[in-house]
Amino acid sequence: MYRVKKLVIGLMIILLTLLVACQSTDVQDKKVETITLVEVTHSIFYAPQYVSKNLGFFTEENIEIEWVNGNGGDKTMTALLADQADIILVGAEAGLYVTARSQSTDIIAFAQLTQTDGSFLVARHPITPFTWEQLKGKTLLGQRRGGMPQMVSEYVQKQNQIIPHQDVALIQNIDYKNLSSAFVAGTGDFVQLFEPMASKIEAQGYGKIVASFGTESGHLPYTCYVTKKSKQEPELLKRFTRAIQKGQSWVKTHSATEIASVIQEDFPDISKENLIQVVDRYKKQASYAEDTIIDEEEYQRMLTIMKEANELPKVIPYDLYINTTYAEEVKQELKQE
Repeated sequence: MYRVKKLVIGLMIILLTLLVACQSTDVQDKKVETITLVEVTHSIFYAPQYVSKNLGFFTEENIEIEWVNGNGGDKTMTALLADQADIILVGAEAGLYVTARSQSTDIIAFAQLTQTDGSFLVARHPITPFTWEQLKGKTLLGQRRGGMPQMVSEYVQKQNQIIPHQDVALIQNIDYKNLSSAFVAGTGDFVQLFEPMASKIEAQGYGKIVASFGTESGHLPYTCYVTKKSKQEPELLKRFTRAIQKGQSWVKTHSATEIASVIQEDFPDISKENLIQVVDRYKKQASYAEDTIIDEEEYQRMLTIMKEANELPKVIPYDLYINTTYAEEVKQELKQE
């Protein structure tokens, strides 16, 4: 009997030793990895991303993000090409330009964050009811040539029987950050602005939001996560995608007020009331993608918009630039949990 007890105790010690060793190995295997993420700008338009950060979804995936503001599509893409970024958040057209013009196939877009244009048409004076016909003979402060906001603007104009640069004068030489101040100073009859500037202009009495470019143009792979094939680490990218998907799912099922409360720390200069208003506007027009999968039909619509704006250097096949592997796997796994 004594020998049996000694044997049992010995086996328990061995099992405990193995268990501790396994746990130690697990901890080592799940070390925190740092990703340098350069975002094209810092915007409420990217709310699901900040939800993922503030609710710990990146932490759950053992990822630490080093956040960098790229201050524009060109600079953001340059950061990726120069290996100063692991992942960038940028308009899908940015990577397409690189692929088309350099003949390189190293750039891939692997996850989507927003699925509509995020800009609004602001008129100097209230117009009720507004029709796009009222742009004719007027001056519009637009966005940078070759950028998706400007291409969407021209697409929407054409859809409403307006010839850009002919029926309406387009000013495109003002920096993005100075558009609102130029409009307030008296330049232009209309201006194309992103939030929260559109709502701020409206609240200050300098203009009135009369239309949404996102509603008019339909769903697009508007803002996506892009990386290099040569640098990609499949397991890490999948965990990153899972964290973003969790943020998207949370945003879908929570109110604008709840979302604003979570991301308020990322926008300390914006009042809670204004933040709620902006998030609500984006939610109502379905700007926040419900999942990270970049849809092929939406990709083709983007190519059409670029072609109509005479900004498409070359048609890049969907499979050459888009990789939905991680997004599809993550969506399926989360559905089963």
